[in-house]
Amino acid sequence: MRYLTWLLRIVIFLILLGFAVKNDQPVVLRYFLGYEWQASLVVILLLFFAVGVGVGMLALLGNVFRQRKEIAALNRELRLKSKLAGAGDTEQFPMQPS
Repeated sequence: MRYLTWLLRIVIFLILLGFAVKNDQPVVLRYFLGYEWQASLVVILLLFFAVGVGVGMLALLGNVFRQRKEIAALNRELRLKSKLAGAGDTEQFPMQPS
């Protein structure tokens, strides 16, 4: 299974490398107010992909923090209940002096 995973990684890398080599022509991006930026097509695609990943991760941060807060509260509640249950068990079975 490990070899299959590495083979798949190598194939994907070679496909992306071939894409990068074949698409190295300069491209001009035109902005508002006459601004423009000239760079290689691969660089521009990589930049926009990275920005998209960053925006997606920022969008998920709210959910991650909310879930961490909820997990911490549930852990506190579980520790409190187990502590109370442990204290209750010792009181129910007092030891008799012999």
